[in-house]
Amino acid sequence: MKIDLRHKYLSRPRYNRYLQATQSDISRAKRLYNANIRLARAFHPLLMSHPLLSNSRYFLKESISNTERKLRRRKIAITSGKLLADQTFGFWTALFLGHHYSLLNGCPIHVFPHKPSSENRASIYTKLEKIKEFRNRINHCEPICFNGNHIDCLDADDIYKTLYDLIAWLDPQLTPFFSDIDNVPSKIKLIKRI
Repeated sequence: MKIDLRHKYLSRPRYNRYLQATQSDISRAKRLYNANIRLARAFHPLLMSHPLLSNSRYFLKESISNTERKLRRRKIAITSGKLLADQTFGFWTALFLGHHYSLLNGCPIHVFPHKPSSENRASIYTKLEKIKEFRNRINHCEPICFNGNHIDCLDADDIYKTLYDLIAWLDPQLTPFFSDIDNVPSKIKLIKRI
């Protein structure tokens, strides 16, 4: 990207982080910025990207109601399958909030039949919330290759491991499917070489 276009479309404070991390090496900063975008894009198949909805006391009810209204407008039959398929990552994460979880008599945990016995509602909620926050950083084009001003993919590595843990806890047989479409490790290696 030409410098004038970069300054027109990317905020200077955002791009300056890349310059600082590369000791003002313009070529390295450009490569790092592009590599960060590729790394963020690589996470999308694993993250099931959707916009985050507000966490209110009636969040789950409103999510279902919104789907029902949308289906009615489109004159599509309302089925449980259609309702479930339209829910966001925020909806599924909210099932592990204490008040929702207790109203559902702890049923959400059963979606992870292969989880270690040390994992519970709170630990799973924490993992899902971290993934959701990371996904939001990706969707807002925030850098995911820094720790302060240093090039560092430890957060990305941590989220990557957590995603595969959760996938295996759902069903270990799902892991090869995601491994076949996964190119996150190669994108992290690329950033580490910059």
